[in-house]
Amino acid sequence: MLGSTAPDWLEWVLEKLGGRKVKHRGVTHVVLYWIAGLAFALAIWDFHGILAAFAYGGLTHVLADSFTVSGVPLTPNADRRFHLFGGRLRTGGNGEYGIAWGLAGVCFVLALLFKSHGGSRWYPFFYDWNGLYQSGVMEAKEWKDNRFKFF
Repeated sequence: MLGSTAPDWLEWVLEKLGGRKVKHRGVTHVVLYWIAGLAFALAIWDFHGILAAFAYGGLTHVLADSFTVSGVPLTPNADRRFHLFGGRLRTGGNGEYGIAWGLAGVCFVLALLFKSHGGSRWYPFFYDWNGLYQSGVMEAKEWKDNRFKFF
């Protein structure tokens, strides 16, 4: 989550460090920077994938912003903006909400498709705390601490 919001809060950090205003969807939204950061994180030893997850979050943020009318810069010195699918969405508009609900629906359908069949207790996004306790995988204290956590 930190990486997926990074292009926006990094504008504030750069402004405080540099002392000058940073343009929104400017240097922190350069697609090439986030691709390079992800490639770098995947190429080096990355403790539990934390750097890769951060860079992936930032990349998905700028790619989502590329759907909008204003777009994002593809390279640092680009004089044109990069748009996916023509950049027809407006931030806060009906199209943005439609896509968000569509993605949530796809995730819900995938969760239903991968739910446990037969003896498997694995169900993505939802843990079977009671089943883990009953099978002896976890102790009572851990079950009590986690029984109301649904994600």
